[in-house]
Amino acid sequence: MIGKRIIAAALFAPWLLLTAPIAGTGVKAADVAFLAGVADLPLMPGLREIPDATMIFDKPHGRLIQAVAVSEKGSADSPAIGLPALWRFYDETLPQLGWRRAGQGYYVRDGEGLRISAEKNGPIVTVRFAIAPGTE
Repeated sequence: MIGKRIIAAALFAPWLLLTAPIAGTGVKAADVAFLAGVADLPLMPGLREIPDATMIFDKPHGRLIQAVAVSEKGSADSPAIGLPALWRFYDETLPQLGWRRAGQGYYVRDGEGLRISAEKNGPIVTVRFAIAPGTE
């Protein structure tokens, strides 16, 4: 089941980047990257992953993933990320990859739960991602 989902995400992600606009976010699909090693978890433009904070465990009962990304301070060309824009991005983008919103910052798909938490400290936003086996 997990292998099929990874293959589907790997096939779907390039198509998404080339053809699908990210509805309502003002983001061009070509600007969307994915977390390293997690082909089905997009990284909002303006965020950068902290590679040393990423942990991925592939277990027989499902994936365990933790990752952290931070925003840049912002500039005239690229303003700082706001939390409403962050939630809008994930609420609109994740369903295109099969995730279903089950609560603020919580999404489910194929027996997995994805928890996203975000904290704003001045102009910097820190986003934590956690995927674990869960119920729908």
